[in-house]
Amino acid sequence: MAMTAGASSGGVRSDINVTPMIDVLLVLLIIFMITQPMSRKAFDVQVPPKQQTKSKSPPQAQIVLELRPDGSFAINGQPYALNQLDQAFHQIYDPRPAKLLFIKAAPNRKYIDVMQAMDIAHGAGVQVIGFTPPEQAKK
Repeated sequence: MAMTAGASSGGVRSDINVTPMIDVLLVLLIIFMITQPMSRKAFDVQVPPKQQTKSKSPPQAQIVLELRPDGSFAINGQPYALNQLDQAFHQIYDPRPAKLLFIKAAPNRKYIDVMQAMDIAHGAGVQVIGFTPPEQAKK
């Protein structure tokens, strides 16, 4: 802030001297304009080429293993005995790239039954096992 005292002006007068503040702001603006392009970081990305698929395969159906209340097993509705599950899983999952199985157990089935079925499925190459909730009884 600058003050001038002069007899001709009739008293003390105060004005704000903004010249130094504008000089500082211009210097900061120039510094930021110079440093901004340097602060950008780049990295190389390799994008795989677009693959042309000639034949579209239909989406594969989900495989659901049912543990029925009567003690039997079924894969997508087709009944199997416990000793046939390994062969059935190999037949289903060997040609598939996605090895996903859903298990739907009846409420009265024991934990050991579910674990045996999961072990057989895992031994046949199933990588992901999910559970579906049992259907609720209609009132």
